[in-house]
Amino acid sequence: MSDPPANGHGNAEPAFDIDAATRRLMAALDALESAVERRREADRDENELAARIQALGADRSRLADELDGSLVRSRKLERANREVVERLDAAIGTIRAVLGVEESL
Repeated sequence: MSDPPANGHGNAEPAFDIDAATRRLMAALDALESAVERRREADRDENELAARIQALGADRSRLADELDGSLVRSRKLERANREVVERLDAAIGTIRAVLGVEESL
């Protein structure tokens, strides 16, 4: 006859298979949990990146508007500067004429 089973259930090998399967299942569940956490972190990072991109777009629009305004003001100042130079030249010419100073230029 054969020896009695070690675990009292008929065969020692199925108990080993259940333990091994349980360990594999636990390892798979741990791996799945880790993958889910990594995915959550990636989603959070993606959302943060999208928010940053949106903020950069808003900043870019604001800066473009400010630049347009600055260009308009700069052109106005250039025109005003030219007018002032022309008026100063005319005033200097008038003063020289009144004083009788000949232009040496």
